[in-house]
Amino acid sequence: MERQSAVEAPSVRLVAAAQVAPTVTDSRGRVLSLRRLTALDKLRLFKAAGPVLSQNQPWLGMAMLACSVAALDDVPVPPPITEGQVEALVARLGDDGLAAVGAALDDDGASSLSGELAGN
Repeated sequence: MERQSAVEAPSVRLVAAAQVAPTVTDSRGRVLSLRRLTALDKLRLFKAAGPVLSQNQPWLGMAMLACSVAALDDVPVPPPITEGQVEALVARLGDDGLAAVGAALDDDGASSLSGELAGN
């Protein structure tokens, strides 16, 4: 006789909460769905940036903010895999989109990139 509990395990609730994509609306009214960058995402970004841009903190900070966008107005945004794709995504988001992403990640405590960018 197995007894099933009506109470969920805490890990189930944590995983479910982590899978909910946070959203933010930028000053142009666009809804941006965000994702947390995994270690693999960051590694792929370093590869796309190449050895020189990987050392450029302002460029890398903006790129990480842009790569944190999973969808723009409910249209999926694939992760960029080349330097040109990163720059195209940054251009698409613009200052308004990047500021909204930075503020959302900063509020969430998920990233210190916003603070790093503010000093540059």
